[in-house]
Amino acid sequence: MTETAAEVMTGLYIGGKPVATEEMLPIADPAKPGAVAGYAAAATAEQVADAVAAAKAAFPSWSALSAQERAAQMAEAIAGIADLRDEDAAILSQENGKIRMESWVDTLVFEIRWQLALSLAGEVESGMVLEPQPNIPVTTTVAYQPLGVVTVIVPFNWPVAILGASLPHALLAGNTVIVKPPPSAPLATTRIVQRVAEKLPPGVLNVVTGRDSEMTALIQNDDVAKVCFTGSVGGGKRIMELAAKTLTRVTLELGGNDAAIILDDAVLDATHLDRLYAAVFDSTGQICMNAKRVYVHRSRMAELVEGLSERLENVVIGYGLDEGTTMGPLHSPRQKEFVQTLLEEARASGADVREFGALPGDDELQGGNFLRPALVINPAPDLRVVTEEQFGPVIPIIPFDTVEEAVDAANDSWAGLGGSVWTADADRANAVGSRLACGYVWVNDHGATRLDLRAPFGGMKQSGMGREQGIQGVRAFQDTRSIAHLGEVASL
Repeated sequence: MTETAAEVMTGLYIGGKPVATEEMLPIADPAKPGAVAGYAAAATAEQVADAVAAAKAAFPSWSALSAQERAAQMAEAIAGIADLRDEDAAILSQENGKIRMESWVDTLVFEIRWQLALSLAGEVESGMVLEPQPNIPVTTTVAYQPLGVVTVIVPFNWPVAILGASLPHALLAGNTVIVKPPPSAPLATTRIVQRVAEKLPPGVLNVVTGRDSEMTALIQNDDVAKVCFTGSVGGGKRIMELAAKTLTRVTLELGGNDAAIILDDAVLDATHLDRLYAAVFDSTGQICMNAKRVYVHRSRMAELVEGLSERLENVVIGYGLDEGTTMGPLHSPRQKEFVQTLLEEARASGADVREFGALPGDDELQGGNFLRPALVINPAPDLRVVTEEQFGPVIPIIPFDTVEEAVDAANDSWAGLGGSVWTADADRANAVGSRLACGYVWVNDHGATRLDLRAPFGGMKQSGMGREQGIQGVRAFQDTRSIAHLGEVASL
């Protein structure tokens, strides 16, 4: 019998108060067909409008505080967030499907990112003064100001950690925020956001859940200054379309099809193979910045396949809360079907498809969204398993003969989120990495667990626009204002 977390129910939190709804939405357990992980409030369009109004009302007083004053209140608001981490992680695992350890880290990263954002308080208001020059008789002060009401929309896969890449930065910059958790996995995120919001002034932080059809006012709204969205490319396009009608600004962190390039001199010892394995298969492959394509020098092909195969032979597929499980289900039946289709196409094309592990035998898990992880060896470059984001436990491994060939193949994609170069030569790593058309490049590593949480992160091409994290992430939630004076003016 698999372990199950207690069923939970979450409501809305608007203007400093819990808000009940007439309808509650059942949240499915992706491992157990027909099972419910909990219930989330279904906000009406009127309640969504109330959240925007509450955030708008709170903005003048919150934005009037100094960054240091806001940081002090935010530090108090996050205090004690770890007290319920075990419970939050169990709920997240049950609604998301991923293993308990990953859910625990998900909530931990939220706290880490929050604290890192607070460390930037001294830079938030640091502008500059442009002194007069010949033919420019003015002194100009360049400064920053908050935008207003911000909507933050997060996805199902790492919702709490991803929220930490934008929410504290938006608040620290002086904005008020409405958080929209993922509709298919809102429970843990809602709980955590509400606990933080309860310690901030009413309306500064709000959380609404429900059907996307009722959420238009969070995006297409003259009172919403910006939307920060993390999700699929298709979702990002819908957000842009809605936002365009009111010229609402957007930051979009979208899907990826990250390429890992294994050069002929790469170190492929146990440590590096463990890193690559995690970069591909963490969260059952459902991370935007996972490695989705591996290009390996032909001389190292057999060694790499053998190393990944050895690790896949030890995979334990099962319920995310069960001790010993190393890989949970995919989040949705639709995604499971999509990944299965990619594998079927690869087999039909003649590619060498190798699957590993055994599906769980527990009766209550039969029909869950489980898939055996797979290597697709030497597929044709135009197969969808190569050209599209699999978002599942599948990786194409493609040989190359020259570095130019590998770089061209890596860049020949709609995506530009991340990439990696694996080599024993730092100069080669920098040379090859600088040629990759993506927003973040790892060397001898790859993936979310190795992300420098101080550095700006975001994609190129259809992987998104804008940056999160670091002072650049704060600036994304600010406007730049210039004030020109004829004559002298006090320095900042």
